[in-house]
Amino acid sequence: MHNKIDLQYTRYLDPDGRLSGALPGWADDFNLLTRLYRQMVLTRLFDQKAVALQRTGRIGTYAPTLGQEAIGVAIGSLMRGEDVLVPYYRDTAVQLMRGVKMEEILLYWGGDERGSAYLDPAVAEDFPICVPIATQALHACGVASAFKIRGQHRVTVTTCGDGATSKGDFLEALNVAGAWQLPVVFVVNNNQWAISTPRRIQSGAPTLAQKAIGAGFHGEQVDGNDILAVYDRLQQAIERARQGKGPVLIECLSYRLGDHTTADDATRYRSADEVKQAWQEEPIKRLQSFLAAQGVWDEGREQKLIGECQALVQQAVDAFEAAGLQPLESVIDQVYARWPAALAEQREMLLERAVRREAPSASPSLPQAGEGHQSRPAAASVGGAHHE
Repeated sequence: MHNKIDLQYTRYLDPDGRLSGALPGWADDFNLLTRLYRQMVLTRLFDQKAVALQRTGRIGTYAPTLGQEAIGVAIGSLMRGEDVLVPYYRDTAVQLMRGVKMEEILLYWGGDERGSAYLDPAVAEDFPICVPIATQALHACGVASAFKIRGQHRVTVTTCGDGATSKGDFLEALNVAGAWQLPVVFVVNNNQWAISTPRRIQSGAPTLAQKAIGAGFHGEQVDGNDILAVYDRLQQAIERARQGKGPVLIECLSYRLGDHTTADDATRYRSADEVKQAWQEEPIKRLQSFLAAQGVWDEGREQKLIGECQALVQQAVDAFEAAGLQPLESVIDQVYARWPAALAEQREMLLERAVRREAPSASPSLPQAGEGHQSRPAAASVGGAHHE
């Protein structure tokens, strides 16, 4: 028998975009709400293009964000420049708002190391995408520990899926965050499926948010398809952490409308009726309906926005495809900060083999930086199978 734990749950907009309660004061800023909507649409259109690129063999395995755009856009709009994002692999929306370029995200999923070497100095301290499950939660605690030791009013935000909350790394991170009262916010994207494992059998806890209670800090749930609710509660959580009041865990209830990754086929384990019902609650249409009811959005604005976003996405694709091939040695150059002798020897062997393969009749000589490339088709899986 479970002990009943009453947790806060927040929703402002119902699935039809109608108000289900009084809005917070900031929500009368329609310029802000329109910006949030525009970013959600841009994220979805980029997501669609990324999936299309994978299906045509131009990038490797990709993790779609379809149906979960509200979570990432809310996070990205609330973090300050001095804060640090420690993301997982379904954080396209946040990364775009932090300053990561669309072409860099495509490079990453194409197996190119340049996809993690962000050009914008504003995101220089943000961590790269983490494919291993839940390890990023502990990394975030390390960053937050540094902030606290230095006396800095900075916040670390880390994200994960519902499946990651069952990993030891996640639970250890909660424990240290609570014990040390770290300035870190954990955002759990509970999209109901950890690959083919449904939430209902993945954890015996009635909610994932209550896992924070055992670690000694605040946890709550929010409707992850209602960006007003996600924004409002994240705003409070980030400010709480910034003021030195300890960590917060926010469980965002959403739904993964697409496959887990492009290497997955969700039709094998989910019913069409379940997905159809979930489409009725998705976040973009919900906010669009609300804005239209307020008289600040219409079909003309919608079509103009779609055209603008599609142009931006195409520019990014063009930049990605014009990037050329990465140097062959780049696949190992970032493994260690200090090179062990064994790896240095392997690096030389790798380059020598590349030269022999490309010019078997020529005298072997080591290529310069930028030479000894590997071919692009990046249809191979990046990171392999993983749980959310």
